[in-house]
Amino acid sequence: MKILIELPSWLGDSAMATPAIENLVNYYKNVEVTLIGSATSIQLLRHHPKVTKSFVLEKNFSNFYKTTKHLGNFNLFISFRGSWRSKILKFLISSEKKHQFNKKIYTDGHQVEKYNQFINTILNIGTRPAKLTLYSRAKTKNSNIKVLGINPGASYGSAKRWYPEKFAEVARELSINYDIVILGGDGEKEIATDIEKSLIIEGVTNFQNLANKTTIDELVSQINNLDLLITGDSGPMHLAAAFQIPTVAIFGPTKDNETAQWLNEKSLVVKKNLECQPCMRRSCPLGHHNCMKLVESSEVIEAIKALKLN
Repeated sequence: MKILIELPSWLGDSAMATPAIENLVNYYKNVEVTLIGSATSIQLLRHHPKVTKSFVLEKNFSNFYKTTKHLGNFNLFISFRGSWRSKILKFLISSEKKHQFNKKIYTDGHQVEKYNQFINTILNIGTRPAKLTLYSRAKTKNSNIKVLGINPGASYGSAKRWYPEKFAEVARELSINYDIVILGGDGEKEIATDIEKSLIIEGVTNFQNLANKTTIDELVSQINNLDLLITGDSGPMHLAAAFQIPTVAIFGPTKDNETAQWLNEKSLVVKKNLECQPCMRRSCPLGHHNCMKLVESSEVIEAIKALKLN
């Protein structure tokens, strides 16, 4: 059975698709999977034992077209994306059966459940989604010192970001018991630097700022070796769920019932429950950003205590 899977573009969405992918590949015997998607999603999931080939789908249409012509023939095509470009891909590729995710059909529940129901519908089964699964080649830390991860960014937009000085307050409070790693991608360099500066002013020295300094594999490795993660609603938050890393996630404009960590018993959400939440906007439409501004560092510290990690 040869299956072509187009992955979601975003890091977190790709992680949330893994239970659905596991259900799909476990349904068939002797399955060979080819992945196609963004560079981020391919790097995250290419280590799956059933994956034989993977292709990065370029935005340039000429490269996009050439890639589709080199894919070959398949028994089944599954796309977890609903974009117009994915519709073109669906038309161009050679497959006996073709299916594309439609967010207008799958509207209820967590995003993991939506993806899984998409696969259940295709296969006519009723399998429940299990935990997120990443086949990481991560290195295991050698030190006995506990490590706190600070992930201040969020690719979706500024409205999902908590404030650097508040992240720094939490990190300073925990620095006695944890070494600190600041994580993030290219878009998070500025906020990570602001946290770094605040820590230096407070005399905290046991930290590393790795924002925009890691590959996806290295990011996965770093998260897999954490003892605790403080984060916003973000891709790394979902990677932590895959490894069952204790997590406190700060939610503002997005729906935690749809995108909070999936099946992580050591995970708590901190949010304010304002009338304007969740607005699902990239920047605050009211101009005050109270859904994040009103979240205090003390609330995050209390959530960490509630996890009962000691």
